[in-house]
Amino acid sequence: MNFAGDTKSVPGTVVVVAGPTAAGKSELALSLAQELDGEIINADSMQLYRGMDIGTAKLTENERRGIPHHLLDIWNVTYTANVAQYQALARRTVDDIVARGKTPVLVGGSGLYIQAVVDVMEFPGTDAAIRARLETELQQYGAEAMHSRLRNQDPAAAEAILPTNGRRIVRALEVVALTGSFTARLPSRTAAYPAVFIGVDRQTEELDARIQVRAERMWQQGLVEEVVGLLEHGIKDAVTASKALGYRQVLDFLDGVHDEQEALRKTITGTRRFVRRQRSWFGRDDRITWLDAAEPNLSSMALDVVEDRLATKK
Repeated sequence: MNFAGDTKSVPGTVVVVAGPTAAGKSELALSLAQELDGEIINADSMQLYRGMDIGTAKLTENERRGIPHHLLDIWNVTYTANVAQYQALARRTVDDIVARGKTPVLVGGSGLYIQAVVDVMEFPGTDAAIRARLETELQQYGAEAMHSRLRNQDPAAAEAILPTNGRRIVRALEVVALTGSFTARLPSRTAAYPAVFIGVDRQTEELDARIQVRAERMWQQGLVEEVVGLLEHGIKDAVTASKALGYRQVLDFLDGVHDEQEALRKTITGTRRFVRRQRSWFGRDDRITWLDAAEPNLSSMALDVVEDRLATKK
């Protein structure tokens, strides 16, 4: 497939670019958007926050090649991440892009956010009293004890949530209390939009090296200063933003928990662990066509995937 000099769009189809951190998703998404007359929709949960630029590797205006980018910088750092709210905003954006005859290019490493857009997914309501009780118990007993409780009530849900992720454990227990099952409301693979899924990854050794270089560059670009500037906006007490990779480690450094070099080291090792979780999530989705981001002709290979998938749907 060769789009050179013949820019086209695939209206009505969402092109998804997914994969682990530091693999090269943003660069590929830019190339695809250029070739497919597309606009980019962010599906990185931390790039939704204003002021979190360096630590999330958010593209600058100059790096965006004039391509419209949507759902960046929409929340204050004190806003607690809300997938249901993101879903509504993202689907409205997809519909608007499609209505204008453009191609939505959804890019990010947050698997749940991607699925919330392209797959059928309904979010149960909340109950303030149940949530308050569970959050109090989380403080009293800790995340691992609450995770054990979840395992007894909904083993499949416990399997899908890390024992250290107190916020998600509380939410799962709340849903179980409200509906009887959290697992029944986990993401499905029933499409809400026609979509083409492209995954980009690299050999583990190569990706590990890129993660280290990326973290070191963030420090050089002023990540510590960025976090200091966000303190006045409330990041230290933020439920979601304060847990972001790099930001959590810098906050600990500023609090004297460890020195700056240790904060950098923990950011690198934490990102590598996060990559393993991303690979596990995306690896379960057989709709994704995986490409090696190190391939010199990556863009043309990805365009071939788009064409092939569209051809099989006709």
